[in-house]
Amino acid sequence: MEANHDGRGKRVKILHVCLASSYTEGMTYQDNMLATQNAADGHDVIVISDCTCYEKGRIVPTQPEDRILANGIRLARLPFDRIFTRFVSDKLRKTKQLRPLIDQFAPDVILFHGCAGNELLTVAKYKEAHPHVKLYADSHEDFNNSARNFLSKNTLHRLFYKPIAHRALPWIDRIFYLTEETKHFMHFFYKIPEDKLEFYPLGGTVFSSEERNEMRATKRNELGLGDNDILLCHSGKLDIHKRTESILTALSRIKSERLKLVIIGNIPDEMKPILKPLIEADKRVTFLGWKSGDELLKYLCACDMYVQPGSQSATMQNALCCGAPVMLYPHISHTALIEKYGMRDNSYFVKNADDIEQALKDIMANPEKLAVMGKNSLEFAEKVLDYRRLAARLYE
Repeated sequence: MEANHDGRGKRVKILHVCLASSYTEGMTYQDNMLATQNAADGHDVIVISDCTCYEKGRIVPTQPEDRILANGIRLARLPFDRIFTRFVSDKLRKTKQLRPLIDQFAPDVILFHGCAGNELLTVAKYKEAHPHVKLYADSHEDFNNSARNFLSKNTLHRLFYKPIAHRALPWIDRIFYLTEETKHFMHFFYKIPEDKLEFYPLGGTVFSSEERNEMRATKRNELGLGDNDILLCHSGKLDIHKRTESILTALSRIKSERLKLVIIGNIPDEMKPILKPLIEADKRVTFLGWKSGDELLKYLCACDMYVQPGSQSATMQNALCCGAPVMLYPHISHTALIEKYGMRDNSYFVKNADDIEQALKDIMANPEKLAVMGKNSLEFAEKVLDYRRLAARLYE
């Protein structure tokens, strides 16, 4: 049976191993979006995950299960085996149920999400026994989120994760890196040869203009916005690293009623005394709390600028796919999109409240540029970030 993905070969079986992530229906993480696109392209897809999921932004335990989701994906949640202690078990995740499930499914393509884990060896052994299988791993690790202290860097990563990756490496076709910072981590810290590494960014869904316009009109109407209002959107787990306070401070310095801000996400307890008074003091700010991935996409289509002046998030890529200009902290991974991958004239780079204030003043002085910036975001997303393109690379 031919798959309906622009004639890119016959229907294949695709296995996503997500034991290092908490697979949750309705989210817009890479695990979800790639698997969903694989199924939409007409392939047989199974996602093997751990027994956790996200609930209102928090990771919560769930039960082992094996069922077919509404989108046709088979989801199998596997419990981990106990290794010495619970702490060690959580870090060196292993489940004896994985290999029998792989043998039963007999995949043609395997994507192992994350290069840190015992079970990378399990899929490598399967590839060794079945050389025709395409085996990919993707790396989400960088020095911002991994190996951040002596114990993690020199024990967990050097003694366990790095040797595991090297033992599996001969059978891995490619290790996909999400950002330039991830590439640096894998090449210089894990010593992965550069010819094994390939840029494979977090992506998003590129909607048709009719879909974007409909979502934009609906959400802006719900928020009571006029045609001339300029809507900023900010989201995530609003800890100190997100620099939400800097956004609110900068906004408070600009008195225009045309500027509006919608904030989506969770406020940790330690940030509530800081952020809540600032939110409540400005009637132009709307705090919506946690929203599902699908709902968040609608607000990204509705906004005129996505603001992410702190830690990195996959929402940035989703915003570009929704045709939104972006305001970003100049992380290496962000600037590399401009320097290496062709993202042009759709972003402001900001480090603090003063930078954000200057960017907002420029927007207020030249609001017509937002439409051009949004068009540039969309063109870049269609070329680099569209999950239809990213998924097709797994079948090539």
